[in-house]
This record gives sequence, structure tokens and C-alpha cells, in this order.
Amino acid sequence: MELCSRRYRHLISLLLFLLCHSEAACRPSRRRPCKMQAFRIWDINQKTFYLRNNQLIAGYLQGPNTKLEEKIDMVTTDLQNVFLGIHGGKLCLSCIKSGDDIKLQLEEVNITDLSMSKEQDKRFTFIRSEKGPTTSFESAACRGWFLCTALEADRPVSLTNTPEEPLTVTKFYFQEDQ
Repeated sequence: MELCSRRYRHLISLLLFLLCHSEAACRPSRRRPCKMQAFRIWDINQKTFYLRNNQLIAGYLQGPNTKLEEKIDMVTTDLQNVFLGIHGGKLCLSCIKSGDDIKLQLEEVNITDLSMSKEQDKRFTFIRSEKGPTTSFESAACRGWFLCTALEADRPVSLTNTPEEPLTVTKFYFQEDQ
């Protein structure tokens, strides 16, 4: 009896391993990892992203300015990890640590050339977490630092290590661009 249950345990372990490492389980949309998708993103206060002086800004765009809205380009590398960019994936968001300072930066890199297996590309990796209708993005290179916007409009999109701070917003609505 013990031999039989041990054999089933191994079979169950094997099936779980195969399920967790199959393409369907890792990428629910069944898209290849190098496939880039464009998304609309806005924070819970309805601020959208736009580019000003090569810096990503969150603000309220109205009228003819709505054309300035930046779509977020995303490449999913596994169930949670993503690369984020703008301008057709030619400018990528990265988390840079310089001494004690950690900041969000846009780098001229093709998003589809990035790889999870390369250590130098880890700064471009964000962990996507969904909670209800909102999504948050934590830096994989600087764990505990989250993509955020300020409560005030027309401020740079940045990173925070205090996601519950009332002066920052770390929850975003994320919708595939049609």
C-alpha cells in the first residue's frame, strides 16, 4: 500500500511540474514570450501616462491632449514577470540603483530583445500583481519598490518603497489596447 501511494505521489508531482511549466499554464493568453502587447494604463485617480522631455509623466489629459497618452508595451516572460516599455517597445522602463538612490528610468532598448535569463536585463523586469480590478508592478531588481504616481497631476512616474503611503498611487487599471 505504501509503495502504491509513493508511486502516486511521484506521478502527481510529475503532473504538477508539467502543468506549471507548460506554455498554457505560464502564459494564459497562449502568446509567445517575445510577443509584445499594447495596453492602456491609468492610476486609480484616472491619471494617464504621457511623455514630456523624455520623462514619463502621469496626468489628466483632456481634449486634443488625449492624443499624447502613452500606451504601455508589455512582454510577458512568465506568469508574473513582465517587461514594460513605450513607443512600440523602443523605450523600456528600468529600475536603476545608484548608491542608496533607486529611480525609474527610460532606456533605449528594444523590448523584444530583453531576456529573463540575462542578469543585465533584470533591471527591466517587473512583477505584475493583480488584486481585484487593479494591477501593481514591483521591480524585480529592487524588490519592495513599486511603480507609482504622485497624487498631484503632471508629476513623473516613479518608484516607491512605501506603497501604502497616502501621497503615492501604486494601483493601476490595465486594459489591452484595441
